Amino acid sequence: MDALIYTAMSGADRALRAQQVHANNLANIETGGFRANLEVSTAQPLQNGYGYDDRHMSQTQSSAINTRTGTVKETGRDLDVAITGNGFLTVQWQNGEAYTRAGAMNLDETGALTINGRPVLGEGGPITLPEHTSVSIGVDGSISIQVPGTAQMQVVDKLKLVNAETGELTKNEAGLIVTRGGANLQADPNVQVRGRHIEGSNVSAVEEMIATMSLSRSFEVQMKIFKASDSMAESGNRLLGA
Repeated sequence: MDALIYTAMSGADRALRAQQVHANNLANIETGGFRANLEVSTAQPLQNGYGYDDRHMSQTQSSAINTRTGTVKETGRDLDVAITGNGFLTVQWQNGEAYTRAGAMNLDETGALTINGRPVLGEGGPITLPEHTSVSIGVDGSISIQVPGTAQMQVVDKLKLVNAETGELTKNEAGLIVTRGGANLQADPNVQVRGRHIEGSNVSAVEEMIATMSLSRSFEVQMKIFKASDSMAESGNRLLGA
């Protein structure tokens, strides 16, 4: 079988996998703090023996993350925060940490601070707020509360804010951002937040639709190459049998 068939098959498979990535991005266009996935693929040469390597396969790599900032809007809610510039909030994930830009935090019945049900981490571990009448979050992530019977705000904890190079990060099965090696990131004092704001998804519907249409055309081309390769193989068999 001509190696060109493998080239066409791998190209079609890459197009289908990329379609799944962009479909997932579109499905999360309204998800707060969502970071769009970028599908990544490389060319892998096929060994044809001696001579020029004229056959290549498309090999899909683990997806990268689009770090473009989403739209930030004011909510007026005390427990909402949006990262200013680069950086992430930290939440507990299994036995380690994961990172997110989703800043809509809530308090459970025990006073624990959570994002989508996952404990929010401070620089000393999961954050639990004592009884209070009001709460505010500073630009450095410090959390201040007003204890009943007092007039002044007092700092009780600080959000663990982290940062990392884009290439160091990927997503886990829950869609949370983690490091590729599984290591925990150190707190970065340069990361800042805006209280009473949240960041929306950074997915661009126009970009995703254009990418989807381009992939559809790419898939059609791969199918034409596949048919042409099959036709060439049949012609070669007839010549050999003549």
